Amino acid sequence: MTAQPPFPDLILEPLVRAALVEDLGTYGDLTTRTVIPAGTHYAARIVAREAGVASGMQLARIAFRLVDPDLSFRLQVPDGAAFQSGDVLAEITGEAASILTAERVALNFAGRLCGIATQTAAHVAETRGTRARITCTRKTTPGLRIVEKQAVLHGGGFNHRFSLSDAILIKDNHIAAAGGIAPVLAAVKARASHMVRVEIEVDRLDQLAEVLAHGGADVVLLDNMDSETLRAAVAMNAGRLVLEASGNMRLARIAEVAATGVDYISVGGLTHSSRTLDLGLDF
Repeated sequence: MTAQPPFPDLILEPLVRAALVEDLGTYGDLTTRTVIPAGTHYAARIVAREAGVASGMQLARIAFRLVDPDLSFRLQVPDGAAFQSGDVLAEITGEAASILTAERVALNFAGRLCGIATQTAAHVAETRGTRARITCTRKTTPGLRIVEKQAVLHGGGFNHRFSLSDAILIKDNHIAAAGGIAPVLAAVKARASHMVRVEIEVDRLDQLAEVLAHGGADVVLLDNMDSETLRAAVAMNAGRLVLEASGNMRLARIAEVAATGVDYISVGGLTHSSRTLDLGLDF
């Protein structure tokens, strides 16, 4: 996968710190403090139990550093790179107690995000030979959106908006509440900044025709259309607006949808349903 520039540690530290505080409770790591003698040093490795695409390694490093700045964290497989079962993703050396205290938070982040990156890569592979790009949605774990969307990038996908304030996305309920497609597009023309991109959702070809007639949108979200209807929408659009297919986008359907000629395929399951990858920490 293409390497993605990392976020500054400053942005990610609050997420990791909150997870460590949650895990340490009110009294710290009781087990480790009880059974591990002070001054015990060890080397540990984060090992993949199955193949996948790396993500979350930056957060794992931050977790070990926040617990003990003297720990050495040597990355072996960077975020965005593929790995096989048995590969060592990182090596950590230093106080055994510190390594054990940070272990679960580091693996929780890395396993979760590797799962998203791996699932994204599987979807991207189904679009080869087409113009379609795989993108995520806002169906993310509360508080973890930034890192889950970063994992999508690590898997070779693209990001949709990060928040409600990034762009105008007019959904079916907006259209219903505003009185129809024409009124919402008129409102956009009257009120929206020229710097803001506008996307509107349709689920029928007559709605697409209305959008094309009125203007005011940059992107059309084609919601829950079968492949035949998607092909008709691409033909009707004739390259005028960016087209995004959405709804019921299972992995088994991606190649068929990509072949219709749409520009983007949004998949909520990348972030809300990806399985956590099996990673372990071995001394």
